[in-house]
This record gives sequence, C-alpha cells and structure tokens, in this order.
Amino acid sequence: MAIGVWISLILYFGLMLGIGFYAWRKSTASSEEYMLGGRNLSPAVAALSAGASDMSGWLLLGLPGALYASGLVEAWIGIGLFVGAFVNWVIVAPRLREQTERYDNSLTIPQFLSKRFPTRAMALRTVSAVIIVVFFAVYTASGLVAGGKLVQSAFGDIVSFASLTDYQVGVWGTLAVVLAYTVVGGFLAVSLTDFCQGVIMMLALIVMPAVVLFGSGGGGFDQASETLAGVDPNFLSLANGLTFVGFLSAVTWGLGYFGQPHIIVRFMAIRTVGEVSKARNIGMTWMGISLIGAVCVGVFGRAYAERNGLNVEDSETIFIVLADLLFHPLVTGFLFAALLAAIMSTISSQLLVASSSLTEDFYRLFLRKEAGDGESVMVGRVCVLIVGLIAAFIARDPESQVLGLVSNAWAGFGAAFGPLIILSLMWPRMSGTGAVAGLVSGAVTVLVWITLGWNSSFLGGPGVYEIIPGFIVSWLAIYGVSLATQSSGEYRAIETT
Repeated sequence: MAIGVWISLILYFGLMLGIGFYAWRKSTASSEEYMLGGRNLSPAVAALSAGASDMSGWLLLGLPGALYASGLVEAWIGIGLFVGAFVNWVIVAPRLREQTERYDNSLTIPQFLSKRFPTRAMALRTVSAVIIVVFFAVYTASGLVAGGKLVQSAFGDIVSFASLTDYQVGVWGTLAVVLAYTVVGGFLAVSLTDFCQGVIMMLALIVMPAVVLFGSGGGGFDQASETLAGVDPNFLSLANGLTFVGFLSAVTWGLGYFGQPHIIVRFMAIRTVGEVSKARNIGMTWMGISLIGAVCVGVFGRAYAERNGLNVEDSETIFIVLADLLFHPLVTGFLFAALLAAIMSTISSQLLVASSSLTEDFYRLFLRKEAGDGESVMVGRVCVLIVGLIAAFIARDPESQVLGLVSNAWAGFGAAFGPLIILSLMWPRMSGTGAVAGLVSGAVTVLVWITLGWNSSFLGGPGVYEIIPGFIVSWLAIYGVSLATQSSGEYRAIETT
C-alpha cells in the first residue's frame, strides 16, 4: 500500500481523535452535555450531523452497489429517502425540538415518550429502550461490515494480525477508533466529527464521478450511455423491470426517517426552534448532492468497469475499487477516509443513542435512581462499549450485505417509532395505551415479516419491504387504541401569557 494512502488515513484518524479530546474538555460535565451536547448545536453542525449519521456506509457501498448491479431503477430508494428526509425536517424537527424541552427537558426519545404519556411511562421507556438497543446493535453491525469490506478489498492480507483475517481487522479497527472518540467526547464529539465527515463524504462523491466519467478510460456521458446500453438497453431507465410492489418497497424507505432515533435526536440538540429551517436547508442541500454523487458512482462505475474489462467481484465494493485504481495515493487515502467517515459517523451516533437509552431508561430507572451526572456519564461510556462489542459479534460474517442489514434495522425503527413520533407530536388525543400498542405492533410486524421471508417473496410474487406493513399496523394500532381509551389529559399545551 502506497505511503500516500497511509498519510491521508493517519491525518483523518488524528483529526477525529483530536475532536474527541476537544469535546471531552468542553462538554462532558453533565448528562445533558454528554448525551445532547447541551442543546447548543449550530444549524450547520446539526444538519450535517443528522445527514452523516443517517447515510452510513450504505451511501458509498450499498447504494452504488445496487445501482452497479441493477441499474438506475435502484435510484428510487434515494428519491424516497430525499422526500422522507425533507418531510421529517418540516414536520418532526421543530415540534420535537420544542416539545422535548417543554416536557421536562427530556434527553432521550424514551424519556420524552414517558413524559408525554405519564400513565404508561414505565412501559414506554422500557419497551422503546429495548427496541433501540436491539435494532441499533444490528444497524451498528452494518457499519462494521462496511469497515471490514474496506480493509478486505483495499488492503488485503497486509493488515492481517495474529489469528484475525483482514476482514476482522477492519471490523475491530473501525470499532476501536469510533469507541475512542465516542466514549471520551460524547454527543458533542459525535456531532462535530459528523460535520467534518459529512464534508469529506460530499467532496468524495463530487470528485469520484467526475474522474470516472472524464478521466483516463472514462469517455464522458455519451460513451458511458453507449456502454451501458450494451449491458442492458434499459440500464438507465427508472422503470426497468419495476413493478408496483417494487416501486413501493423502494420509495417507502422514506417512511423510516420519522422513527430513526440517531437522526431525530439531532433535532433535539439544535440551539433554538427558529434555527431549524436554516438547518433543514443546509441538510437537504448536502443530502441532494451526496445522493446524486452516489448514484453516479454506481451507474458510471459500471460503465467504466465494462469498458475497461474491470472485474468487480462484489458490487458493493465499486467505490473502493475505483478509489484504489484511478487516483494518486494521497487522494485514494482521502477517498478511503470518506468511506470511513460514512461508516464511523453513523456507528458513533447509534452507539451513543443506544447507550443513552441504557443509561437513562434502564440504569437510572431500575438500578440507581439517585445516580448523579458523573456516574451517569461513566455508565454511558460503559454502555457504548457493550453495544459496540455486541455489534462486532453480529458483524463477524464477511458475507454479510451492508444494504440488507441496514434495510432491516431501518424498517424496525421506522415502523416502531415513526407513527408514534408523528402522532405524539401532532395529535393531542393520542393516549399512552395507544402509544404502547403502536410501538409494540410496529416492531413485531417487522420482525414477523422478516422471519417469514415476506420481504423477499410475498404470495408468490416479489417481496414487500417490511416497513410498509409495519408502519401501517403501527399507525392503525395507535389510532384505534387511542380512540378506545382515555388520554387522561396527557398532552401539555403551550402556555400563553
């Protein structure tokens, strides 16, 4: 491996650890600072932090890999996500920022739900915390799989250590760096590193498609279109082999945004409600550029590979293959750092949210109600480590698919929390019993759907993405049960003077 690659990667790792040390000195004195950054994030940091923690390794591996293999029709996933993210910023962000502070300065989603529905506080905190930890362990594992694939594809056996394979070195190495700055610096470290990582990711997704198209061996748009037409005349069609069920399964990824704790927690940390719109504009611009770049990497990467006889054994590694092949080692190292940024920004956010739930909704609820801020911060750090180790165990199989793991966890959160968050913020009549019914029914529906294999094949036809039945069942359960039970005046109206 060229020395330039190592120089870029070492500089990147040094920057991330430096930010973790800065955050440790500035914002870890209390639970609110460690878990929510003192609710003092600027619009730019909140926006890019939400985006970077959302996108993960699937943006540079999973999505380009799907487009590389199947064509532009897979872009519907990105379109659905863009629309879902925008609606999330408009509907959820301002209301969640305002209401989590109004409901006794809630620091976690389970804590907010318990304050919003005090008659079912214990059940909501316990069940939602369990769902968060379980699905985040799977979600975090997808990021570690991406880290393992990076090392396996880019560095080969030169990084094998002791009895560990190159894939395992990638998994454990990625986890070690993320744990270092997350455990030390908490939410502020995660948010600031997310901001830097978001910038790196966007630059990489601008640079790579441009070089693939117009660099040596590229040939421009016309040549790429001609090459892809030879692969499949409909490769660049958004309707290539698309069924109605397939279309729904792709675009309904956007429904997942309303229930992703590691994303919506950024809304809670913005300085003021008035700055939400500015953060939304920044975040959506970043997301649009990044998604278009990822689509171009997959599509034009396939054209480059076909034209130049490039053998790509795993379509999800096309970004890695092109980065290693087309660029100067210093730039290759930067592109690898961008991939690590996508991976680590999401892992760190997920670990912190999971540890926050374990600390606030288990430890302080059942074991040590009188625990002080210092003790809670320490327990939170231990919980980050525990969830990370569980995720590494799940990620041990090198044959795991990044997009598959992400889709399962995304659906689980979207179905369990999506309708619950939207209705709890917007429907005063919603009851605590209805909240519990929606939370449980959404999560169970997703798990049953996956277990029965209906996400792969449903009634002899194509599979139906599990978020669709999960979201519908959860919404209907909340609505029906709430109408059948008393809300007990749980909604706190805004006080006027």
